Amino acid sequence: MAEETKPAPRGVIVEFDFTAIDGAQLLFETAKNILAEHGIDLTIKLEALHLAGGNYHGGMAELFRAQGVSADAGAVARTLAEAFAAALTERVAKAVTPGFKAFVKALTDRGIKVVIATRADLDTLKAAIADIDSELVVPYAEPSLTYGNGKWDAWSRACSMNELINLLTVGVTGSGYGVKAALVAGMSALAVMHDHVAYQDFGGADAIIKKLDASVADEVFRMLHL
Repeated sequence: MAEETKPAPRGVIVEFDFTAIDGAQLLFETAKNILAEHGIDLTIKLEALHLAGGNYHGGMAELFRAQGVSADAGAVARTLAEAFAAALTERVAKAVTPGFKAFVKALTDRGIKVVIATRADLDTLKAAIADIDSELVVPYAEPSLTYGNGKWDAWSRACSMNELINLLTVGVTGSGYGVKAALVAGMSALAVMHDHVAYQDFGGADAIIKKLDASVADEVFRMLHL
């Protein structure tokens, strides 16, 4: 008798910090406060030109050169990374809304594995989602140091670390950069568009939404051909 083969698992990776939380706005505000100490008035234009899409250190170094600032870019980058992680952690519990829980439950009810990726304190996220009773829900610590949404390698790493196949996984992201990164990683992309990044190019996204709730699960099923 031929050995029975199991179907390949379908998955969803939620970039929690930039979808459930409006992380783009929070990161901008955090960076603006820190950079003010170095005489830089961060604007959305400066952020887009020098910071967005790059890593913390490289972006800070580029911004400081452009602004004629001699501060230690590495030290400021570390301060920003730590401050952003702390700010995210403060918002985790409130971001796990009934709508978010319903979205996750609708997916797991269909056997879809849901990886919730964050740069916030992982134990705080685990506590916030503790009542989502499913072995298919996995909190995941994202180590990316990108200013904003993770790059393609972060998506691929999240897939491999959670035993998911890129082509059978949907990336739920919160920017045009995130959409492009997920697509380059070989994934489908579902975008949550917050006001701060609405100017970005979201071309290539399979769907663009404003918030996560149970109704969005139907878009995911379509993207995964279920």
